[in-house]
Amino acid sequence: MKLRLSLIAATALAFAPAAANAALAVGAKAPDFTTRGALAGKVRQIHLADELKKGPVVLYFFPAAFTPGCTAEAREFADATDAFKKAGATVIGMSADPVDKLAKFSVEECRNKFTVASAGPAVISGYDVVLPQRTTLSNRTSYVIAPTGRIAYVHSEMSYAAHVKNTLAAVQAMKKGK
Repeated sequence: MKLRLSLIAATALAFAPAAANAALAVGAKAPDFTTRGALAGKVRQIHLADELKKGPVVLYFFPAAFTPGCTAEAREFADATDAFKKAGATVIGMSADPVDKLAKFSVEECRNKFTVASAGPAVISGYDVVLPQRTTLSNRTSYVIAPTGRIAYVHSEMSYAAHVKNTLAAVQAMKKGK
């Protein structure tokens, strides 16, 4: 297991942005949570531990639904959902938005491809993704969480440009490392 996490960590470093600012390091235990989210407009409960039973989880935090960068990022994740599934991973978007707004976002921008869920203050704080300028919102951080519940990869950068590409590469590296 340590060898596998080392391989994942080495891959993560290859794709790591220069200005990463998330405090949860590769190898740290991901905080478990239960919240409400939406997939294809249907509201459902999300429990991280249950999602991890299916395989790795890409948990990506974004500041606010229907803003330009968050919309572009959601569309990129939607376009890549089949590749994530092929690699065995589940994608979950997280923001401080209310569930009714996320239900609409899940249809219009996530294209019914993946769940977006409401991240309350405890989740935002637990994952250390507080947006300094607006402390009730999250910054843009993507985590790949291994089925063991450990952080396997982190990408924290306000530009959405590399989040999908890099998290997909990390998930694919995990699959090859099995």
